[in-house]
This record gives sequence, C-alpha cells and structure tokens, in this order.
Amino acid sequence: MNTSASAPIGIFDSGIGGLTVAHAIQELLPNESMVYFGDTAHLPYGDKSEAAIQAYSIKIADVLLMKGCKVIVIACNSASSAAYELLKEYVRSVKIINVIDPMVNLVLDKYAGRAVGLIGTKRTVQSGVYQRKIQEAHERITVHSLATPLLAPMIEEGFFDNKISHEIIAQYLNDPELQNIEALILACTHYPLIKKEINEFYKNKMTILDSSEVVAQALKQHLEESKLINPGIGPVNHQFLVSDYTSSFEASTRLFFHEQVNLEKHPLWGS
Repeated sequence: MNTSASAPIGIFDSGIGGLTVAHAIQELLPNESMVYFGDTAHLPYGDKSEAAIQAYSIKIADVLLMKGCKVIVIACNSASSAAYELLKEYVRSVKIINVIDPMVNLVLDKYAGRAVGLIGTKRTVQSGVYQRKIQEAHERITVHSLATPLLAPMIEEGFFDNKISHEIIAQYLNDPELQNIEALILACTHYPLIKKEINEFYKNKMTILDSSEVVAQALKQHLEESKLINPGIGPVNHQFLVSDYTSSFEASTRLFFHEQVNLEKHPLWGS
C-alpha cells in the first residue's frame, strides 16, 4: 500500500461526469493532487455490459496504481454498481471508494419512512443497487427509479442548457414514476452538470441529491482515519488521462479546474 500522504488520489469515470466529483474533492481537500482517468473511448458506461465495465475498470485501476495513487475513487455510478466488489478484491493494496454507498448512507439518515426518486443510466437503474442497499438497512424508504439514457451522452457532448435539453429533461421528470417524491437522487455523476435545469423544472422546490460533495466527505474521512491527508508540503499537481482525446473533455476540464490542462492519452487495449 502507498502510505505516503503526498501521493495522489486516483479518480475515474467514463468521461466528464466524474469531474463533478473531482471538483468537489479539490474544493474540500485543496492540498491533494489527483490523477483523473476519463475512459472517453468507451463512454457512456451506462449501456455497456457488466463484464465490459469490469474489464475497463480493472485496466484503469492498474494505470492509477502505476501512478502511485493512495486511494481510488470510482466517480461513476455504472462502474460503482458493476465493478466495485470486483475492484475491492482485485486491488486490496489501496482503499476503493464508490459513489453509491455514501449516497445510500445519506438517504438512510435523512429520509427514513419517505419516498425518494432516482434518475440514472440503464445500467445503474437495472442493477437495483440503491434499492437493495436501502432495503438491507430495513428502513421504510421507497425508491422510485427511472432510467434516463439520453442525458449522459447529451451532457458529454456539451449539449445542455438550451431549449432541446430543457424539453428532454422535462419529458423524463414528468414521468409518472417520479411523482410524489420528496427528493431526487442524481445517480449519475454527469447529472450535476444539469442540476440548474432540474432545479428550474421543479421551481427550486425539490431537494436534489448529487453525490459529489457526499463522496468528497467520505474520502476526507478515510484519509483522516488512515493518516493520509496531505499536509500541504510540496506543489499540488493534477494529471488528466484519457483513453481517447476529445475536445469537449479538455474544455470541460479547463472549466472545472480554471487552469491550463494537458491531456495525456493512455489507450486501453489499443483503443
């Protein structure tokens, strides 16, 4: 295990969605360096098979371990549901943090006996992972889930905050499955990028739950307990790796981190 507090945090997603998690981590832990891997050659993960996501995740974990990461954050709901248990067994040398468990813990704490909605990719919704984990806790929480497969690719292409995206979002949120809920879980790390539009649909009267800040808090707790918090000695250095270059990823990264970004192409299996 890399026990150096100055070692970077590894983060991965299929594309730009995980940048919402990376940004929250940077805000909460400004002394930490990060290595972010966007598997842009295989996005979106939401329509991939479990076996394919597991294979991609193992390969990315190997890259992040070679980069000396002290912890790996799966900044993707699809990968968290499909590959988390496998990665825990495969890696062992460092802690693996997923985006699902911290959100489940929040819902269990705040919404006992109530109804919450959930939107996510087909993979996340069909896995039933949120419902299963909540039911295992024996809390009387009803989860109304809706697959929203058009949203992640729309966001990945930078196609949001316009008339067409408003209509697509409204079409999904008007679905009968999402009526009579008290909060909405954004079960995809891409979705915080359209949080403003979702709030506008609900006229700011719905509690929107996105995992980025919750995951950052869970990461901070782990680093503190493991005495791996970077004390701020030395420069902060962020690396951004992609399996295939996309201009939208580079633009989004600059937008999040307010700095010049140099993408390093790191193909998986010759992608």
